[in-house]
Amino acid sequence: MFRDRTDAGRQLAERLATLDLVDPVVYALPRGGVPVAVEVAARLHAPLDLILVRKIGAPGWPEVAMGAVVNGEDPQTIINADVYAATGSDSAGLARARQAELEEIERRRRRYLGDRPQVSPAGRVAVIVDDGLATGATAKAALAAVKRQGAARTVLAVPVAPADTVADLRELADLVVVLEVPAEFWAIGPFYTDFHQLTDDETIGLLQEAWSGG
Repeated sequence: MFRDRTDAGRQLAERLATLDLVDPVVYALPRGGVPVAVEVAARLHAPLDLILVRKIGAPGWPEVAMGAVVNGEDPQTIINADVYAATGSDSAGLARARQAELEEIERRRRRYLGDRPQVSPAGRVAVIVDDGLATGATAKAALAAVKRQGAARTVLAVPVAPADTVADLRELADLVVVLEVPAEFWAIGPFYTDFHQLTDDETIGLLQEAWSGG
């Protein structure tokens, strides 16, 4: 369906460009959302920034999201109640997992952003971009974060997501833009020819090129 994340980003950017979004700022969910968001920001002539969100994985099943946490002075945590209950995890286990993800968020903030000031969404259209959604836990945390920071309007934009997740997120975002909502969805990767895991170096290189106007 998509050659790679750059291809997906270009297709998503063309869809978003038809919406006449006023004063947008594009926020990527790293790492996978960065190549997609780079294309969107370029097409919309919008600033590009990051929202650092980490999935809180279920015990023994790290790819299954019990919830997610987003950085900030008062870190926002979103819990997927059904998944949390099904895992048999307790509050202490959740707290440990949350703290570990906050430490990874801080590592990435230093590595990706350094001293670069973040772009405030206050009074603007906040466009949150990822390479796809599964449970939507990270997107929910990101939406909560930009709303708390005063975004005038929230747009969640992804290339692919399952119908039930899209329905949930339409309750939280002002607008959800998804290119493909497949009837059968197991994971994001099968919808890409190249869906390799980006390294920190790749991610930083893409961000630096975008920020330098390259």
